[in-house]
Amino acid sequence: MKIEIRQISNLESNLVIGLFNKYRIFYNQESNIELAKKYIQDRLNSHESIIFVAFLENENIKTPIGFTQLYPNYSSIRAIKNWTLNDLYVEQEFRKMGVGELLINKAIEFAETKKAKKLELSTGIDNKTEQGLYEKIGFVRQKPDTEYYTYTFDLQHKN
Repeated sequence: MKIEIRQISNLESNLVIGLFNKYRIFYNQESNIELAKKYIQDRLNSHESIIFVAFLENENIKTPIGFTQLYPNYSSIRAIKNWTLNDLYVEQEFRKMGVGELLINKAIEFAETKKAKKLELSTGIDNKTEQGLYEKIGFVRQKPDTEYYTYTFDLQHKN
């Protein structure tokens, strides 16, 4: 199985619409392809997010099987831009095969190239599989709230 991870442009939003819709369904939202399409297209057109897609390569055909979406956030005190890994989704049949880890590592690499000091994310407190992956990669869990754990990956030692 050969996997390629790459950033998509606003002209390629169609590659992630179905995955984004499934991601929303995973988090108990109603299926709504039109909403997914508008949301993704608006984020990319406005340069408000960065999306990396995992493609399965098979006989020169590339099929999208997962994605991650990052949003910038800023610290006025430190005068820096950091990144939030807000969305991570991998098709059910490709989970536990390293695709999520590849997407996260691509996000870390991207944040490092942008001189960010940290990359953060949140996940449901019941999402034990993802929590294990984040901790394996080096994310540190912060204080939980009632529904989510927040994790931070410190990039300061890199910059």
